[in-house]
Amino acid sequence: MWRRNCCIMLLFMSVLPVSQHVQAQEVRDSVRIYFRQGRSELDMSVRNNRAALGRIADSLSTSYADSVYILRKILVEGGASPEGSIPLNRKLSEKRAETLFGYLSQYGELPDSLTTFRFIGRDWAGLLRLAEADPGLPYREQTLDLLRQAAESARSGERAEDNYVGKLARLAGGKPYRYMYRQFFPELRASRLHLWYQKVWNPLKTPVPVPFVTPLPLAMPERLEAPHTPEPPRKPFYMAVKTNLLYDAALIPNVGVEFYLKDGWSVGAGWMYGWWKKDRIHWYWRTYGGDIYARRWLGKAAEEKPLTGHHLGVYAQVLTYDFETGGRGYLGGEPGGTLFDRASFAGGVEYGYSLPIKPRLNLDFTIGIGYLGGKYYEYIPMDECYVWQETKMRHWFGPTKLEVSLVWLLGRGNVNKGKGGGR
Repeated sequence: MWRRNCCIMLLFMSVLPVSQHVQAQEVRDSVRIYFRQGRSELDMSVRNNRAALGRIADSLSTSYADSVYILRKILVEGGASPEGSIPLNRKLSEKRAETLFGYLSQYGELPDSLTTFRFIGRDWAGLLRLAEADPGLPYREQTLDLLRQAAESARSGERAEDNYVGKLARLAGGKPYRYMYRQFFPELRASRLHLWYQKVWNPLKTPVPVPFVTPLPLAMPERLEAPHTPEPPRKPFYMAVKTNLLYDAALIPNVGVEFYLKDGWSVGAGWMYGWWKKDRIHWYWRTYGGDIYARRWLGKAAEEKPLTGHHLGVYAQVLTYDFETGGRGYLGGEPGGTLFDRASFAGGVEYGYSLPIKPRLNLDFTIGIGYLGGKYYEYIPMDECYVWQETKMRHWFGPTKLEVSLVWLLGRGNVNKGKGGGR
């Protein structure tokens, strides 16, 4: 009926003077059509889809007493919430656009010249608007600041969106992200349908009503093989196991662990133990002890990925030693005592940089400067005995810590990306 009316109207227009009988006016209509997460089929029960599509259908299937609406252009604009990859979101948006074009084709042929699709990517601007309008958003100011940076980055065409997704997921332990996932992300899973009509004078001058019947939805397209994650992401967990290669080279086995807390802070501890003895040439290489430390991670690399980049910290050490390589020997602490009886103590400040080399591996360079003190004994090995010479106190200010550590990254989400890491 719609096509018949348009043909009659065009016939009259071709035989009557255009200047007397045609008054064209462009009319634009726009609605948002919502889809379920990871799906591309049209569901009338989702939000106000039925009413929105009913209004569009009414415009397409009805002529009026003094005018006719001629469809000139259809644009489907697809966006996405932050979760999920860009290629997957693009494919999903394209399938949703095909579904909408197929739905509208029930009211007349839609040549390619009338239909256009545009993918806008992650809708950071839309997410920012929703966040600004919600006073209950946790950590509101920090979250808004990060969203403004992401929206500006998207407007300027920077390819750093995954970095902002990661920052949002880590901010305040992921609490704002999980809130937005529940409250805002469903609002972003929509396609905006834009239609341009030309309102033209109807030469018939008589109403030709066509009763509106809610059209049946198209057959369900198959579901994408890789839908979005149906549940909110779990809180990431970052830890590291490490070994100091310099100690390893000195035949002192060692191991350390480090745990990321939040807001750029981590704590760690290490232990070393080497107990080598070769009596015939009086070669002793004995040492054991450990350290604890707290670090603050700084810089862009640390913001994008915990346990990576620059770090400053404080540390405390306790150790004992017994070195003798054929001459005078040096024994730290009381002979035969416990670790704390025999120990030397150290503490100070440290600086380092952790460099990604593989998705789960870093190379960490650290130097510490501080104080090392404690009692030690000098002795000379004679006839399988160790003859005491002097007792001294060590007071040393300067470098007391040096590390070139191989770091194994463990935990949920603890993977390097970009250069040196995963792609």
